[in-house]
Amino acid sequence: MKLDKEEQEILAAYENGLIKTKAPLKKELKKIKSIAESTFKKNKRITIRLYEHDFEGIQKKAMEMGIPYQTLISAMIHRYIEGELVDSKNR
Repeated sequence: MKLDKEEQEILAAYENGLIKTKAPLKKELKKIKSIAESTFKKNKRITIRLYEHDFEGIQKKAMEMGIPYQTLISAMIHRYIEGELVDSKNR
């Protein structure tokens, strides 16, 4: 994993003992777990219609990646909403 300059400085400070870490308090840990659980909870089911060619392409890509095709579709939608997937024509 490649670190940027700031991350390298933080890592070096930690490795040299300049930064000390502490375990989170029980209250903090409970909050962190709650946030993590809600972050990854998928609670909406949808039905969509796709062109057969597109569906087969998604299945093929998912198989190559070793993941279920539903997971791939969900990830693509999430990345698009977060602005990580953009139309190459608009670049």
